[in-house]
Amino acid sequence: MIAHLRAAGASLVLDARGPYPPVVLHWGGDLGDLTEAELTDLAEAATPPVPPSAVDQPLRLTLLPTPGQGWTGRPGIAGHWAGRPGDGRPGAGRPVDDLRLHTVGRTGPRDLVIECGPAAGGLRVTTDVSLSEQGVLRVRHQVRNTAEVDLHLTAADVVLPVPEQADEVLDFTGLWAHERRPQRGRMRDGTWTRQTRHGRPGHDDPYLMVAGTAGFGFRHGQVWAVHLAWSGDKQLYAERQATGHSLLGAGELLAPGEMILPPDSIYTTPWTVAVCSDAGLDGLSERLHGWIRARRPLRGPRPVVLNTWEAVYFDHDLDRLTRLVDAAAQVGVERFVLDDGWFTGRVDDRRALGDWSVDPQRWPAGLGPLVDRVRSRGMDFGLWVEPEMVSPDSDLARAHPDWLLGPTHAPTWRYQRVLDLDNPDAYRYLRERLGALLDTYPIAYLKWDHNRDLLAAGGAHRQTTALYRLLADLRVTHPDLEIESCASGGGRIDLGIGELVDRFWTSDTNDPLDRQRILRWTSVLMPLEYLGGHLGAGTAHVTGRATDLGFRLATALFGHAGIEWDLTAATDAERADVAGWIAAYRRLRPLLHTGTLVRTDSPDPARQLYGVVDADRSAGVFALVALDAARSALPVPLRLAGLDPQRRYRVSPLRIGPAPATLQVRPPAWLQRGEAVLPGRVLAEIGLPAPLLHPQQAALFTAGAVG
Repeated sequence: MIAHLRAAGASLVLDARGPYPPVVLHWGGDLGDLTEAELTDLAEAATPPVPPSAVDQPLRLTLLPTPGQGWTGRPGIAGHWAGRPGDGRPGAGRPVDDLRLHTVGRTGPRDLVIECGPAAGGLRVTTDVSLSEQGVLRVRHQVRNTAEVDLHLTAADVVLPVPEQADEVLDFTGLWAHERRPQRGRMRDGTWTRQTRHGRPGHDDPYLMVAGTAGFGFRHGQVWAVHLAWSGDKQLYAERQATGHSLLGAGELLAPGEMILPPDSIYTTPWTVAVCSDAGLDGLSERLHGWIRARRPLRGPRPVVLNTWEAVYFDHDLDRLTRLVDAAAQVGVERFVLDDGWFTGRVDDRRALGDWSVDPQRWPAGLGPLVDRVRSRGMDFGLWVEPEMVSPDSDLARAHPDWLLGPTHAPTWRYQRVLDLDNPDAYRYLRERLGALLDTYPIAYLKWDHNRDLLAAGGAHRQTTALYRLLADLRVTHPDLEIESCASGGGRIDLGIGELVDRFWTSDTNDPLDRQRILRWTSVLMPLEYLGGHLGAGTAHVTGRATDLGFRLATALFGHAGIEWDLTAATDAERADVAGWIAAYRRLRPLLHTGTLVRTDSPDPARQLYGVVDADRSAGVFALVALDAARSALPVPLRLAGLDPQRRYRVSPLRIGPAPATLQVRPPAWLQRGEAVLPGRVLAEIGLPAPLLHPQQAALFTAGAVG
């Protein structure tokens, strides 16, 4: 069988004629309608030559490459059965290898199920392959041990070939408050591997492994990418062999002894999400965003959030918070979230995690009076929790030290330990305590935090699966609840937990200069409406940098907007500007949260130009951002991407908050007039003269089709 899956300008062709697991003949642009005869001719024509000093048959990269097929690169599946060869138990001590194709079946127009196993038996691997209508490919393996002895599995990865022109690799690294830092280099012989051992993706999460043509950017170049939909330990890699084979791989990173399968037990890998484009990184985003939106449609407009953390920290006083509630309502906030500090004994970050009862001293009447005030002012109520963690100085840890993950002498991190969610008693406790809170108060939203690495060898898989189970349980019992994934900021943003949450906290820094860079790259994978971005105070809590209100407002407009600022300390003029910004966000969010994200490749790294264009390309909103001083007196023109080349557009400045500071003696002529009307092709190819902004300033523009 030769299978051809097609969708949205993408094709996947699998040669499943055996004897080994299927070979990917093509993963890339749409090949059009192909007959069975043409597919056969393609498969025959794609058979490579046999070079000297090699196996005596054509070497073809399969979905599950192993040494038994002649493959000398990283195997797609690896492990061994327990015991020693010859100890009387069939298969004992034998390594996993020599996979043979058993069956291939279609379960849908773009869905395949493939079964493979060793010729000697003992193992069955079922591979699911699915191509969405947006052109997003998903692949996963299910490994069943059919032997009579335990199987020690060490790897079960998804491996996809990329063509020889993919000779540059991009992935990501980062630190706390500096997530999603891009890094790129040439594809060279050997393997470029990124592994995470945090028990969560971490701030240095590779996020996406992208291979592309040299110099690819947001709007140009052929690119192929993989992402692992998993919130535990992982590995992503790009490999090129001297034989000429190039590939991208992804899989869960299994610790030694972590995945031991008794007879007739099953391990199912996380989904690998793969996507390709001949229109650069924006082409990847367009496919991914459309697919994510189709799988997880919004429950409604994304409400403007006020989170109390950088407003009050641990100072939970009803009178102070009531004043903040009133200030939030006056500017148009729609959701009020009480952050850390509400539960028994939690006066700082060194104690009380795990004691999930409302503090009777600071809240003698419970949270009811605050919740009632919030709801009476037209807002819904949200609450911060960190269920996966426990403070050594807590009633829970003292009563149940056996519920803590890892040895008793394990180091703390942010003065906390990890609660073993795989422990049935600990799991039951959390489910009951969280359920009691949700039953007692009308909580619409949980900010679910995760402030440390596990540092527990071999515990990541069961901790992650237990977390998924807990989130799923809460969604069943409280179906209207929304949950935000926060992990010291952006340390857990992936498509695995993305199936169970409604929002991601993108980073703990609200400094708009940092946020501009972080949002630019995080949004390659995640749609803007899933990425929380908040308006902070004039001096950023994390960096200490002072920035203008206009820059902060423009930055927080793109994404799921919120506030993390003590509005009671703001001036009347500042609150008026915030109210105007919220009104603009409400007006624009149907566009921002359903449209196509476009990012322009600028020759000046100090300048970023990006925007969102609606589905029918009748309107768009754009931001010009000055990160630093321009490299020349004449700035790069505003070349507005994503518009219809044949339609004419009226481009106008969008004023939200204080006007951006500029260095120019006079603005460009079109800005003096207040607008320009030009065809989309002209706006994309030639553009408009840009204002010369001071560093750390942003100017906003709208484009609307004329006629």
